[in-house]
Amino acid sequence: MYQRYGLFIDGDWRAASDGGVAAVLSPVTEKSLGDVPVATLADSRQAIESAARGLAAWRSKTAFERADAMHRIADEMIRRKDEAARMISSETGKPIAQSEREWGLSVDQFRWFAEEARRVYGRIIESRVPGGRFEVLHEPIGIAAAFTAWNFPAALIARKVAPALAAGCSIIVRPSSQTPGVAMVMVDCLRAGSLPPGTISLVVGPTSNTYAPIMASPVVRKVSLTGSTRVGQQMIRDAADTVKKVSMELGGNAPLIVFDDADLNVALNVSVPTKFANAGQVCVTPDRFFVHESLHDAFVDGFVERTKALKLGDGLDPTVQMGPLINGGRLSEIEEIVAGAASAGARIVTGGRRAAQFNAGHFYEPTVITDVTDDMKVFAEENFGPIAAITRFSSEQEVMQRANASDMGLSAYAFTRSPDRARRVVAGLKSGMVGINSFALAASEAPFGGTNYSGMGREGGIEGINDYLDTKLAQIVF
Repeated sequence: MYQRYGLFIDGDWRAASDGGVAAVLSPVTEKSLGDVPVATLADSRQAIESAARGLAAWRSKTAFERADAMHRIADEMIRRKDEAARMISSETGKPIAQSEREWGLSVDQFRWFAEEARRVYGRIIESRVPGGRFEVLHEPIGIAAAFTAWNFPAALIARKVAPALAAGCSIIVRPSSQTPGVAMVMVDCLRAGSLPPGTISLVVGPTSNTYAPIMASPVVRKVSLTGSTRVGQQMIRDAADTVKKVSMELGGNAPLIVFDDADLNVALNVSVPTKFANAGQVCVTPDRFFVHESLHDAFVDGFVERTKALKLGDGLDPTVQMGPLINGGRLSEIEEIVAGAASAGARIVTGGRRAAQFNAGHFYEPTVITDVTDDMKVFAEENFGPIAAITRFSSEQEVMQRANASDMGLSAYAFTRSPDRARRVVAGLKSGMVGINSFALAASEAPFGGTNYSGMGREGGIEGINDYLDTKLAQIVF
């Protein structure tokens, strides 16, 4: 499955310098999908050295040349969309339709930032010096590094690579070791852009051989992470030693509020597939369901009915609507969270156990839990799994206070038919992104990111390129 690829350093695919490999396991069968090279410390250092050469060549290209190259990359990604979607589903287990959509969103990133490359504007400021003027310029920050999670192995890379290339940076990609093949397909598509060697690099391997040398290198000037809050906190500490610029898309614990004036069918029809997409392993998925007491019972009944209708199985089967969890550790953790909720008095309405119809794979039934309290782990912390925890509320003031009682601030959602209430909720929720009657927050043209312990910086939109640029001021007098 990985024979064509490997580590990508200085414009070529190569094996690890010591020949080391590691197996990638299917979350569906628990069997090996194939072996991938494991980078040595020397390999990562070579990638950094190559990235320095690539930076010098790539930043010398005009914005229009960079844009044309990125459009060629997008064209190649479209040509290979079926291959890419199958790789995503094979490595993550997610349904093929979700994988196809993810690859399409990744293509959008390259299209969008190809055009943003042409629109990195400076400005002129009047000077106090006679005959002078200030010029504000923007330049590529330098070598960037992208550390990505396994749950969206294509989109998370595209969100970092596309703005970096548009800004004129070279970039080193270090994907999750659980989903390296998706990164390899994407990097191979980048070859269609005829980028100078070293502009893009790919290393796969343990923290000591990949993360450590990248973070220690003074020539790597920017790091971007999509991962857990715990990992983000450590990366921020490590980045301080060489004063790297950081952007972080970290954990979430999104509230969903269903007000008494909500359209119940609309809320149910979009909430169920959103909650169980990628088996709930989505940082922006709703975790904490607050439903007005007048709609609570009807909402639970409708939610359970739709949940029971979901088909669980191998994501490569086009009829499947939910796949497995990524690994055995995740499966065990979900079991513990559900058991803890039940022992604390919550009621498991449906699901709540491993899926018995499978002899292999990390399958867990889509689960609905009610009678939860705000202090239960299933509610107070991100569960990152197929668990919908539902509670009731009585007033807008009450639910806003409860929804904001979290250190996280990535996404939040509400369903209401009142424009006035919608505006109050958007203003009142402590979150980087808010959806009203919608979960559609991820788009290349829109800034994606959170606040508080959910991170800093933005990916996408006109804001997305800023983290890969330095601002320079020049005073020019004649």
